[in-house]
Amino acid sequence: MVDRTVKQVIVAHPTSDGAGVRLKRSIGTEMLSALDPFLLLDNFGSENPDDYIAGFPNHPHRGFETVTYMIRGLMRHRDSSGAEGLLRPGGVQWMTAGRGIIHSEMPEQTEGEMSGFQLWVNLPAAEKMCVPRYQEFEPDAVPLVQPADGVEVRVIAGEVDGVRGPVNGIAVEPTYLDVTLAPGTKFSSDLPLEHTAFAYVFQGQATIKNDKVEPDQLAVLSDGDQVRMSSTDGCRLILVAGKPFGEPIARYGPFVMNTTDEIRQAIEDYQQDNFI
Repeated sequence: MVDRTVKQVIVAHPTSDGAGVRLKRSIGTEMLSALDPFLLLDNFGSENPDDYIAGFPNHPHRGFETVTYMIRGLMRHRDSSGAEGLLRPGGVQWMTAGRGIIHSEMPEQTEGEMSGFQLWVNLPAAEKMCVPRYQEFEPDAVPLVQPADGVEVRVIAGEVDGVRGPVNGIAVEPTYLDVTLAPGTKFSSDLPLEHTAFAYVFQGQATIKNDKVEPDQLAVLSDGDQVRMSSTDGCRLILVAGKPFGEPIARYGPFVMNTTDEIRQAIEDYQQDNFI
């Protein structure tokens, strides 16, 4: 087995998006514009309603997938296909925007903490204009695995100890784990050798191989087929991996295609109401 190591650390950058939601962005910044096949990672989290109450009103997407994973709070989504749902703590939505969709994500609370992640995942050229689709799972549909004393892993995608996450049929063949380590515990996970992988720590401090990763830091991992981590005082992080495409990326706001001509077409289609 070849252990993955930390080859780059990105400190999440405070910013805002939507109608003014405060968040911390680690992929999709000047420091790390993309991490093939991943295009953006936002960690939103606040107990102040002013930081999140305006939400993410109607906006379009084309050419990629958005993954919303709730840690705390309630977020309602609606879209132009007529789909609607409520994301609860521990729930996940994997939306394949494909040829185009318009949707909104709005808080269903006016007080208390709201926190979670949104990840943008690229689509290969052959699938960028596919029919939009959803995979949405309630918290109890995301399995919780305890591979060792003091270690809890929620398996959103991929496999841990023979238990597979509910997300399936995704081009990048993803791994997406929510890992909690009690003080003094260790965890290791197999990952496909050729997949791009990162870990984002959002509570406590983790050690990956021999490198410490602090809260609000994203660790880009080296190649390998295994990642080993531990924590002296306890931590919580997401571990994500996926198959890179190695294709050109043309991106403009909520549109991610392969050429500038395709971006122009996406803008034109949106302006002419040719999305779902």
